[in-house]
Amino acid sequence: MRTRLYRNGVLEKEDFPVEEVSDYLADPDSTVWFDLCSPDPGQLAMISEELGLHELAVEDVLSDHQRPKVDIYDNHLFITVYGVYCDGDRLDPVEVNVFVTSNALVTVRENDRFPIEEVVARWDAASRLAGQGVPFLLHGLLDHVVDSQFDLVQDLDAQAEALEEELFDDEPADPRELQRRMYRLRKDTARVRKVALPMREVIGTLVRRDQRLVSDPVMMPYFMDVYDHVLRIGEWVESIREMLANVRETRLAQQGFRLNEIMKRVTSWAAVIAVPTAITGFYGQNVPYPGAGQWWGFLFSTVLLVGASVALYAVFKKKDWL
Repeated sequence: MRTRLYRNGVLEKEDFPVEEVSDYLADPDSTVWFDLCSPDPGQLAMISEELGLHELAVEDVLSDHQRPKVDIYDNHLFITVYGVYCDGDRLDPVEVNVFVTSNALVTVRENDRFPIEEVVARWDAASRLAGQGVPFLLHGLLDHVVDSQFDLVQDLDAQAEALEEELFDDEPADPRELQRRMYRLRKDTARVRKVALPMREVIGTLVRRDQRLVSDPVMMPYFMDVYDHVLRIGEWVESIREMLANVRETRLAQQGFRLNEIMKRVTSWAAVIAVPTAITGFYGQNVPYPGAGQWWGFLFSTVLLVGASVALYAVFKKKDWL
């Protein structure tokens, strides 16, 4: 568990026991942050009692895979967001639940893959704004979440453009590998879309002037900057989806065109061979071949048939017709 105490915009204390939180919350000049990673119900119950959290919000923390959202209660806000990171080739969204009171911010992480140290470093880098209290802490957290989504969407866009260019390479990639990458990219884009698009509603609710949730004129431009990034992410994700749909349609068109070319060539050769076959068949020609009536003649004709078949298979395979 990580804890921090700001008093009058100055970081005064860190990593103190959570039992001391209630003492600091009584001071209106104090701002408290503490972080929980994979807490058990007992820890949540203690925090709920300390801050007077709504039971439905606590229940949402214990339920996995919540939709990004903002719930407004009488004395606090409950926010659910997702940081997105890549674990090798696998996209890994990490749920983060946030309780926001007048002078306290509580972050509850699904697991330790969400780098809370980077959020703390962001707060330290912008310590001049610490006097704004909870809005300062909330902005740093949301800014980090949105930036992680922005970086990932930028990477997905680069992968989609590379995939699009490979379709027209002189030496095309392995079709199976291309198909696998296309499927993985579509799957990752769909996952990012599920956690990124609802962020427009989350940030939009916070900056709505009639709600007065972020009424501080100093912090409002910073939240609007985060909102602008959220809008860009949404537009970017939709652009990637359209690009992947176009890549898929182009790939299918290329496959159809290639199949038509192969059928045209094979049919042309079949037509060339069919003419002498039809003539000899019509006249019933049956001329003796070398070795007719001899055992070695039968063996020679068998080897000739097998050799011709293998040669045709090799030619078709080399031209990628099979």
